[in-house]
Amino acid sequence: MKNEPPYPIASVDHALHLAIVLQQEGPLRVSDAAARLGVSPSTAHRLLAMLVYRGFAEQRPDRRYEAGHVLRPTSATRAPVALLRQAALPHMRELVERVQESVNLVVLAGTETRFIATAECAQVLRVGSRAGRTLPAHLTSGGKALLAALPPHEVTALHEEHDLDLPRLRRELALVRRRGFAINDQRTETGLSALAVPVRDSENSPVAAVALAMPSARFHRDRVPEWVAALSGTASAITRALA
Repeated sequence: MKNEPPYPIASVDHALHLAIVLQQEGPLRVSDAAARLGVSPSTAHRLLAMLVYRGFAEQRPDRRYEAGHVLRPTSATRAPVALLRQAALPHMRELVERVQESVNLVVLAGTETRFIATAECAQVLRVGSRAGRTLPAHLTSGGKALLAALPPHEVTALHEEHDLDLPRLRRELALVRRRGFAINDQRTETGLSALAVPVRDSENSPVAAVALAMPSARFHRDRVPEWVAALSGTASAITRALA
């Protein structure tokens, strides 16, 4: 039996209640959410907007809200997430100061990339925090950097039940292995480009990837060597911090 906390916070309770309803019962309109909670439509709209911001909800084309990626089942990751975040964030912030673009730390979770930390740059036009999001690994720069480090048969086994062009993916990953970095040029979101390198532990096993993300308008191929060098330095610093 669960007892109500002695100092309940109504807004938190409402938001959690909405998240459960979206996960278990399906899409809701703002008016439906207001009726379920017994609050005004404007309050329900603000609660849903915050759930969208944190990835717990998504708005459909018909203006109804449905469960977001955070509430969907995902594969577990073997990466030491808490340790990685603690070790990486100071070096990610240093990289942001150096290149003036946002930096993400990601891990592999099955066939998905999980964003576990973001250091945002201060530019007005920038890529915002992706922390908590999951995206298909074969589309993201960090995901491809990590998939390329796996034996080819493991990549095939991961994706054999998915509707995916495996020969194309193998060619992409072979290129990533030769280059030592991966690029996502608007594969996950129009107007967003990123490049990434793997982060290795003390035994040289890839445990995460660090990615530089920016508006595509600022992504220039002639700057890729400079960015990769900066990313590689950050990845090495994180490896040392992990040790």
